[in-house]
Amino acid sequence: METTLARLGLALAIGLLVGLERGWRERGAPARSRTAGIRTYGISGLLGGVFAALSQSMEAASLMVAGFLGFAAVFAFYKAREAAHDEDFSVTSVVAGLCVFALGALAVAGETQAAAGGGAALAAILASREVLHELLKRLTWEEVRSALILAVMTAIILPVLPNRAIDPWGGLNPHEVWFFTVLTAAISYLGYIAVRLLGATRGLIVSALSGALVSSTAVTLALGGNASSGAAPYPLAGAATFAAIVSIGRVCVVIGLIKPQVLLVIGPAAFSAMLVFGLCGALLLMRGQGSGGVASTIRSPFELGPLLLFAFLFAIAATANAALVRYSGSQGIVAAAAVSGAVDVDVAVLGALRLVGSAATAEIVGQAILAAMTSNALFRVVLAVASGPMRFWVPLLLATVMSVAAGGTVFSIFPPL
Repeated sequence: METTLARLGLALAIGLLVGLERGWRERGAPARSRTAGIRTYGISGLLGGVFAALSQSMEAASLMVAGFLGFAAVFAFYKAREAAHDEDFSVTSVVAGLCVFALGALAVAGETQAAAGGGAALAAILASREVLHELLKRLTWEEVRSALILAVMTAIILPVLPNRAIDPWGGLNPHEVWFFTVLTAAISYLGYIAVRLLGATRGLIVSALSGALVSSTAVTLALGGNASSGAAPYPLAGAATFAAIVSIGRVCVVIGLIKPQVLLVIGPAAFSAMLVFGLCGALLLMRGQGSGGVASTIRSPFELGPLLLFAFLFAIAATANAALVRYSGSQGIVAAAAVSGAVDVDVAVLGALRLVGSAATAEIVGQAILAAMTSNALFRVVLAVASGPMRFWVPLLLATVMSVAAGGTVFSIFPPL
């Protein structure tokens, strides 16, 4: 009995939470002019819980079905009258009422955590109408298509791939390759959306930081091009160092999501390098006034061609790492990561992370990841030399060398956390 009362209380609370949002949105309407407010939604959740309790006690699922259909008919009838009076074609309140009834029933049925989470999510979605509508206005079809590609990659392709190694060295696992490809693309997609929402020309620092969430290499090239066009080189070099900070932080996020123990190994060194990059960037930005942003040439990370190329490179890196471990020991991972990191740091990092606990220790993988980040940073300097004037790439080179030295010193002096 006490359990049932508590679950009925949760059902009522779900309805009151949703009713609070609905009632607040329509708080200016005259009394008795609306079908449902905070009380009605609260009672709707409680009613769903009551029908679920009756259905359980009488062992008659048909009673629950009849209660839901009856509630839906009555609620929809009154909302239809209200909509005709207001000339309103929105069905949101009807769907919300049905969800409240169903969540109340779910709470009494025993799925209390799912019901509570569903109620909170429902209220949050209803309260975010303006934000979501504004977001839809700003998204392009390319971005919508990218989200759909992510859903297909995750829900359709990933489950059917074999989750076992198919090469002689035990490194090429199609399921792992595709999972890490999806994960990396999803993180990049969040950065891409940040660029779109913030705007890539709202200022030098904002555009460099947001663009680096997608590709710090692309940002460095764009900044070098701006410097070659006559823009102030020192602030541009400072923005490039801030992009390097984002690149390191982005790698740390990936490591923290997949193998947190490796983050404890490289954390102090990575933080030291980020700190030096930040200090150098601040000094360079003080040398001049950079008013322009980075030209937005970054495309969606869910373009099919680059996505398949990433998966291909990662598959090669994973296989090569496993083969190196077989024939040259775990220290071969460091050399492989340094080489592949120059081309794509994500490929190198993910290829090394998958070996933790099976073919290498967290310390060896941490060394490999630091080598990959170092080679990637030096490769960005090479691109800066090719794309920008000396006053752009020399400060970036000095900042990179000092950051690498600081990270290496901290890693050699202080033990892993």
